Amino acid sequence: MAIGGINMVDAIIRYEEGNLSLQETIKMFSYLIKTGAAWKLQGSYGRTAHQMILDGLISPDGEVNWEKMEELND
Repeated sequence: MAIGGINMVDAIIRYEEGNLSLQETIKMFSYLIKTGAAWKLQGSYGRTAHQMILDGLISPDGEVNWEKMEELND
């Protein structure tokens, strides 16, 4: 899986380094939620994914709420 032109391992590394844009981060977590990987990686990924779901940014099945994302950018 590629996120913003990078593969998932690279996306996770860039996320850990703080080098992903907000859009790339949301896409990465969307993929992690869709595949169930968010719940299998270290706890911070599951907690972050859960918070994104609670905040309405990503649905429980991993679909991004782009309208909510636009609200954040305003």
